[in-house]
Amino acid sequence: MAAMVGIAALVLLLAVVTRDGFHRLSWDFITSFPSRFPEQAGIRAALLGSMWVMVLTTVIAVPLGIGAAIYLEEFAPRNWLTRIIETNINNLAGVPSIVYGLLGLALFVRAMELGRSILAGALTLALVVLPILIISAREGLRTVPPSIREAAMALGATRWQTVWHQVLPAALAPMMTGVILALSRAIGETAPLITIGALLFVPFDPRGPLDSFTVLPIQIFNWVSRPQPAFHEAAAAGIIVLLTVLLSMNAIAIAIRYWAERRRQW
Repeated sequence: MAAMVGIAALVLLLAVVTRDGFHRLSWDFITSFPSRFPEQAGIRAALLGSMWVMVLTTVIAVPLGIGAAIYLEEFAPRNWLTRIIETNINNLAGVPSIVYGLLGLALFVRAMELGRSILAGALTLALVVLPILIISAREGLRTVPPSIREAAMALGATRWQTVWHQVLPAALAPMMTGVILALSRAIGETAPLITIGALLFVPFDPRGPLDSFTVLPIQIFNWVSRPQPAFHEAAAAGIIVLLTVLLSMNAIAIAIRYWAERRRQW
């Protein structure tokens, strides 16, 4: 019943957004910079900023998350220190994202002097999604039967060779589910990026990791807070673009998961 209510609310939201924003979608809307005139406002800087942040977040968070999961699941000794680390990772997955924003502001923006840059935003979002990645990657590794490890090591393989050649390929499909969930959360996050000082109005293309930036959720938030109805229509069109980007990312990840499942030999 609760699931049906949630699905009905989502369908209603999509219908309203499509009704209000579909007519604003055009090539000019995607390639134009934001403007104080709602009819001329576009999402070019926000879309490029979102792509920069998501690519850097993926490059930083996915290898770290999967590496930590492999160490904790396959190599770490089972002692009190490991249990404390695992408990803290589970607790960090439930920490509100605004807390990570404050941490990013203190650590990356001020202490490391990265400023209000794309790199600072990506590092902050990497902190947000890292616990989710570690937990989901460990669950993926646990789906591989112990007999696969025992058979490989019985044939003379080292533990690392067993993990690299047998365990990781078999666990890739379920691990991709965690990557999908983590990146889906990252692309919609607004609070931590506002906290570290992402800009509301960016009339230029970000060209490097140290440039100032904005992202689609912040641009949409800015337009929704304006009193003019035309800005609300632009916000609805921005939501449609954001959902399209999100669904495209999910489709790519699902294709990789499907390909990995077909390569399983057991």
